[in-house]
Amino acid sequence: MMMSCGWSSAMAPTAVLVVVVVGVMVASPTVGELARVEHPTKEDGSLAVLVVGDWGRKGQYNQTLVATQMGVIGEELDADFILSTGDNFYNDGLTGDNDTASFQESFTNIYTADSLQKPWYIVLGNHDYTGDALAQQSSAIRAIDSRWTSVNKSFIVDSDIAEFFLVDTVPFVQKYWNESKFDWRQVAPRDTYLSNLLADLGDAMSQSNATWKIVVGHHTISSGCEHGNTTDLVAMLLPVLKTYGADMYINGHDHCLQRITSIDSPLEFITSGGGSRAWAGKFKQTSDKLEFIYDGQGFLSMQLTVAEASFAFYDVTGAVLYSWQLTKSTSTN
Repeated sequence: MMMSCGWSSAMAPTAVLVVVVVGVMVASPTVGELARVEHPTKEDGSLAVLVVGDWGRKGQYNQTLVATQMGVIGEELDADFILSTGDNFYNDGLTGDNDTASFQESFTNIYTADSLQKPWYIVLGNHDYTGDALAQQSSAIRAIDSRWTSVNKSFIVDSDIAEFFLVDTVPFVQKYWNESKFDWRQVAPRDTYLSNLLADLGDAMSQSNATWKIVVGHHTISSGCEHGNTTDLVAMLLPVLKTYGADMYINGHDHCLQRITSIDSPLEFITSGGGSRAWAGKFKQTSDKLEFIYDGQGFLSMQLTVAEASFAFYDVTGAVLYSWQLTKSTSTN
């Protein structure tokens, strides 16, 4: 149902690190700073990004069809990189950094198009946390496929005109802490971890001069799909985004595609969680303005310049379901 309202290693691009990680440049953070990956724009100053989430099912539930169309659109747009909004490996993440079979069956062997042989910047979802939650940041995993770039559970991708603040949202969700299967190594105690993360995010956003400030996490903040709003993020993360001028929050978790605009700020809430299994017909109310929702599989593209951001949702056939544009004054950042 659709509702519309109102590298492989050989082809890795020139992303750069103070500490070099196979062609991507990652600035080593000082204490109290988020790690930073520098990924330059094209020569004309533009950037093209694909976004997909909730995908890791070894090709099942149309994952392969979505991947094929991502390859087609990635070629058309000359995609610079791909963002994953989490739940990268179902049902319980990776068993460890030696879980080569699961990694290749859900990632390397699926996203094979030449246009997708670019860096993939990764956040974790709740399903990733019920396996070995440290494995996806491991150099051993990156050695299997150098596209995989998860330098920390939260980090920044700096592309000059845009900064992407990738945030580890799983620990925010209080109910998960009552379940023994979650891997909280290097996270517990929760209050300390979240306090530090929010402080570091606020500092980074306040210092950003990027035209576009884009926050990426797994869980929803505002959603009209199955999970609905995540109250813990509404209480703790949303105030930071509003205070420091985030333009948009992009998430997965809900297995749908949707655009929602905030009723009390310029913030946009964008869900790209249609990478494989979808939840047809499962909707919830949100107090924000629902602009578009699609309860099937697909993905998102973003094309950014200093003056304009263009977005499009695609389905498993590559058809454009919905597109929109945002603009910025070129006289200010």
